[in-house]
Amino acid sequence: MKHEMPQLPYAQQALEPYMSRETLEYHYGKHLQAYVDNLNKFIADTPFADASLDEIVKKAEGAIFNNGAQAWNHTFFFLTLSPAAQKQPSGKLAEAIDRDFGSFEQFKEQFSAAAAGLFGSGWAWLVADESGKLSIVQESNAGNPLRRGLTPLVTCDVWEHAYYIDYRNRRPEFIKNFWEITDWNIIEERYK
Repeated sequence: MKHEMPQLPYAQQALEPYMSRETLEYHYGKHLQAYVDNLNKFIADTPFADASLDEIVKKAEGAIFNNGAQAWNHTFFFLTLSPAAQKQPSGKLAEAIDRDFGSFEQFKEQFSAAAAGLFGSGWAWLVADESGKLSIVQESNAGNPLRRGLTPLVTCDVWEHAYYIDYRNRRPEFIKNFWEITDWNIIEERYK
């Protein structure tokens, strides 16, 4: 199976001023492309040659895991963003966030703190367990909560390449603006 680049449902300049066209050209067009290309190269003639990205994330190790998980994580991240984002959850997801974090604002504060406080490169995730209980997890490098049996709902990429063009070393500012383009309609569909 050859893994392909996901098609963005928006133009590369559509997320401005929160995420520039230049950032997307590099982050999506170069970084994600490299993970997909490397994954296809590394899985040739291995037991993962015909595996889905989910299978690779859950079972692979080493270079196959790193490139497969980064392809999965980046695709998930980019497909959560929208220039016309619904900026708050509703329905059952809003109820679950209130139940598990106290309020949507408290959730955003906790999630933002987890993203800003992650040492080095990685990802902050909102996840659900089998019972629907929500939690925030940090994953370093290419880490993905699928390996823990959790369902990812939203992630913020805090690798420096995700924000350095637009924000330099101001990770907290990037995270603050991430909420402006994070589409809760998409996240609610994942929670169902």
